[in-house]
Amino acid sequence: MISVDEARNNILNGLKAVSTETISVADAAGRVLAEDVIARRTQPPTDLSAMDGYAVKASDVQSVPVTLQVVGEAAAGGSYDANVEAGTAVRIFTGAPLPAGTDTIVIQEDAVRDGDLVTLNEAVETGRYVRCAGIDFHEGDAGLSAGKTITPRDVGLLAAMNIPWITTHRKPRVALLSTGDELVRPGEPVGENQIISTNSLVVAAMIRAAGAEAIDLGIAKDNETSLRQMASGAASADLLVTLGGASVGDHDLVQSVLGKEGLEIDFWRIAMRPGKPLMFGDLAGTPMLGMPGNPVSSMICSYIFLYPALDVLMGRKPRTPSYVPARLSHDITKNDQREDYQRALIVGEEDGLPLIKLFSNQDSSLLSSLSAATCLLKREPFADPLVKGTAVEIIMLESAYPNC
Repeated sequence: MISVDEARNNILNGLKAVSTETISVADAAGRVLAEDVIARRTQPPTDLSAMDGYAVKASDVQSVPVTLQVVGEAAAGGSYDANVEAGTAVRIFTGAPLPAGTDTIVIQEDAVRDGDLVTLNEAVETGRYVRCAGIDFHEGDAGLSAGKTITPRDVGLLAAMNIPWITTHRKPRVALLSTGDELVRPGEPVGENQIISTNSLVVAAMIRAAGAEAIDLGIAKDNETSLRQMASGAASADLLVTLGGASVGDHDLVQSVLGKEGLEIDFWRIAMRPGKPLMFGDLAGTPMLGMPGNPVSSMICSYIFLYPALDVLMGRKPRTPSYVPARLSHDITKNDQREDYQRALIVGEEDGLPLIKLFSNQDSSLLSSLSAATCLLKREPFADPLVKGTAVEIIMLESAYPNC
């Protein structure tokens, strides 16, 4: 068995980013930039008023109250094009360009208008309520960098930089292949010795949440012909994820059957609980990640291995789960030689930290505890026993990977 860190490094080193495509900025949220984006305009392009009021020379309003002659008006989308002389003002509205000769805005709340005259009652310093040209960005500035996952906020920035199209990595195509005679889909007739297939649905949902495309190839039977035929559907995928069939039982055929189709194994079996029978390799040019069959194992392996693998495929820096400090609500025993990820529930608070309780049964087939769990407690191999109240670090399941 190899360590979790070694397995993760092998997986990430065996992958590369998928190809790129050009898309509309309107469809950009959630995609990963493949190229730096450079601003095509200066924002704002000229000095603008930040408020409704009067554009004046600051030197005219240092001693107040003062009365100035109103010589014109500037609205957003329009302008006052003449030079403004001393002793005069221009009525101006938010977003309108500052008239030549003015350098300050007196807001309308501090002014009293009487025909063509306005009395200003508040002294203001030069530049008050003025948005200077380029205060946001300048033409030629680097706006967003390659590898950035575009947020809805970024879409606004891209539009303001006058960027209608961007080059991103396309969505990786991840093929999912479940294996086992015992599996049936939800809603199908369930035989006496069969169970409902859940892994493909869970992992597909996680893949989509990460921004990739999930392709469900179906459930392969425990025979060579079925597995070979269904695995052929992964030929156009960027990653094949098998679910089950990676262990050492007589009916675990993934290695033996796909080996005849060109599967080269990098590793299988890792020092992790749950998730020991994890496999990674290459199937005739398609990277292959073999997940355990137990549903808890496959989901936790998705957090630890699949999410960072998808990061690489999408062209961004691979992330690791976010850990937060917590305290134990009870004693726990010594760990064995495997890195352990235990389901837990937050049951309160102590010293400002979440107080966690481990589920008493950590069997990797129990979906009820996986659904109820709010966090995972990671334990290093051969970790010592811990007593109630000990500070630990947990993975919050709902926020383990931001944006996923």
